[in-house]
Amino acid sequence: MTQVYDRLTEQEKREVRMYGVTVAGMRESIESSITFKFSGPAMIAASLMSDAQEMVNTEYGDVDYMRAEDARQCLNRAKWILFEYVMKRD
Repeated sequence: MTQVYDRLTEQEKREVRMYGVTVAGMRESIESSITFKFSGPAMIAASLMSDAQEMVNTEYGDVDYMRAEDARQCLNRAKWILFEYVMKRD
C-alpha cells in the first residue's frame, strides 16, 4: 500500500476498504458539497447510487473486479449517508 495508508489506524483502514475513503474524509466532502447545502444528503446518496449503476452497466463491456469494487464502495457510501444524515433525523 502507500505510506499514507500505512499511517492510518486500523479503524481508518477498515473504512478505506469499505468506502474508499475514511469517514472523516467522507463527512468533510459531503458537508462542503453544494448539493448537500441546497438539496440535502438524500440527493447525494441518490447520485452515488446512480454512479454505481453506471459502474456495473454492461453496455460498456464486461464488469471487471475493479469496477465492481468501486461500485460496492460507492453503494456503501450511499448507505452511510442515508444512515448518518437521513435516518438519524427520524
